[in-house]
Amino acid sequence: HRRALEIRPDYAEAQSNLLFCLNYHPDLSAEEIYRAYQEYDASFGIPLRSTWRTHTNDKTPDRRLRVGYVSPDFRYHSCRFFLEPLLAHHDKTQVEVYAYAELSKKDDMTARYQSYVERWIPTKGMGDEALAERIRSDGIDILVDLAGHTAHNRLLTFARKPAPVSVSWLGYGNTTGLRSIDYYLTDATSVPVGSEGSFAEQPWYIANPPYSYRPTAGMGEVSGLPALRCGHITFGTLTRSVRINPHTIRVWSEILRRVEGSRLVIDSLNFNYPGMQARLVEGFAEHGVTRERLELGYHSPPWDILRGIDISLDCFPHNSGTTLLESLYMGVPYVTLASRPGVGRLGSSILKGVGHPEWIAQSEAEYVDKAVALATDLPGLAALRAGLRSEMEASPLMDEAEFARKVEAAYRMMFANWAES
Repeated sequence: HRRALEIRPDYAEAQSNLLFCLNYHPDLSAEEIYRAYQEYDASFGIPLRSTWRTHTNDKTPDRRLRVGYVSPDFRYHSCRFFLEPLLAHHDKTQVEVYAYAELSKKDDMTARYQSYVERWIPTKGMGDEALAERIRSDGIDILVDLAGHTAHNRLLTFARKPAPVSVSWLGYGNTTGLRSIDYYLTDATSVPVGSEGSFAEQPWYIANPPYSYRPTAGMGEVSGLPALRCGHITFGTLTRSVRINPHTIRVWSEILRRVEGSRLVIDSLNFNYPGMQARLVEGFAEHGVTRERLELGYHSPPWDILRGIDISLDCFPHNSGTTLLESLYMGVPYVTLASRPGVGRLGSSILKGVGHPEWIAQSEAEYVDKAVALATDLPGLAALRAGLRSEMEASPLMDEAEFARKVEAAYRMMFANWAES
């Protein structure tokens, strides 16, 4: 991506791809990564400030707000587990919902999204300025980015500031780098107070968690503890292969060495390929872990794989996401390492939401100790497994209506700030 930018410095998509990759870099600090985001704003955001116009939206404080969601993912995509609960529970007396859908192909999930919103605007083929003009003419009060620097984002529309208030939430887990976006909707676990300097947007804090999760249908019942059946602990991770790096391999290897007879399941699409498997096996071998203790492959859906896992291991410095919630829902606790703000603290935010902050580690050594402690208490682990789904269902993580109220209150206060400024 850097080479592409050397050839064509105005290639915004290449810059977005670079930023996306940097989120996973295991050796860069949050400050170093943020400098690359500032470069994006300097190249593509600040030059568009000349297109900004004065917003004339009605400033009446208690009127119904017009909220626009911009996304390429109004379809079967992992965002659906979090976006659908919000859209389904919006109070239509408080907000009028517009969806700006950057879709190439619709599916059954698209139809469900359409049923939740008042206005559905297809944006495929619409240029950034044309989309900005449409948003202005629609009179949007709060414009919400759901993609960040993921594929087919419309950040260059946000750079034109077509609405008086703009917010980034959900689909990316990090800053966009654009100072034209006012707020980053989050909680103090994901973006601790004091780390605001790694965000172009102002973090807007709501009570944990900053999302609500709706499990997919058909996951089935929670199984009994696998270790009691097979005689050894099975650790596991279901994640993108890009999240696994030399640091995670080293730490996971130490856990396997300390828990005698334990095995590790790594289930990821890329590990269907022999070459990728060989590289991973070589990495573990460097730390004394043999191939026989690794189960590599990919299964979709992964519910039966989760039924065979006793303890999940989160990745770092870029945590996993949806699979952590799926793990908990299937009765499988996980250990996470609190790392960089945003993407490095997703696991921490989820655990706080479900009421198990004791599984959050602040160092690699503590991460190992927590995993080993869980593995050496089989009665406790079995009890956790039996009750974890019920705990989750009773937690704020799955209180869809309450989450919608929190978000609407935040939107109302954001708009009031603009109206009073």
